[in-house]
Amino acid sequence: MPRKAKPAAQATAAATTATGVQYWLVKTEPGEWSWSDQASAPGGVAPWDGVRNHQAMKNLRAMRTGDRCLFYHSGTGAASRRVVGVVEVARTWYEGEGKDAAAGGAVDVRAVGEFRNPVPLGDIKKAAGEVEGMREFALLRQPRLSVMPVPSKVWDWICDAGGGFVQDGEAEEGEEA
Repeated sequence: MPRKAKPAAQATAAATTATGVQYWLVKTEPGEWSWSDQASAPGGVAPWDGVRNHQAMKNLRAMRTGDRCLFYHSGTGAASRRVVGVVEVARTWYEGEGKDAAAGGAVDVRAVGEFRNPVPLGDIKKAAGEVEGMREFALLRQPRLSVMPVPSKVWDWICDAGGGFVQDGEAEEGEEA
């Protein structure tokens, strides 16, 4: 008998059907690869690689060009765990090449914008009872998973909590271009 989809998966599937864009969260240790590293990469584009977990790799393989991802800094202290920006998929899954072949594969992501106010994990946890789909969000259920889908209502809440984001080349309010 087929298993029923979990509510978060249903919400993500509904958002994908309506807009064609899927939402994801990608996690990184800022000491290994930070938002500033991503934004400083040529054209803001860099491979998202080094993923070893089977489920996280399956999620990477499911990404399509144009999908949006929350860029999450994980870390040792609670204060460092936060969503800091948004990237989009610039190139879908490809196998590692040459000396990187043993490393599996990657997707290329492009920096879209940095949140005006990073969204701490603590705030996301506090919203679990208030935001549809948040209780089932993999960040709260499977905290060690490095690549995960994001339900559209959770995506919207996190973007709102972050005060929106400044897109590359765009001046913040009150600044001259």
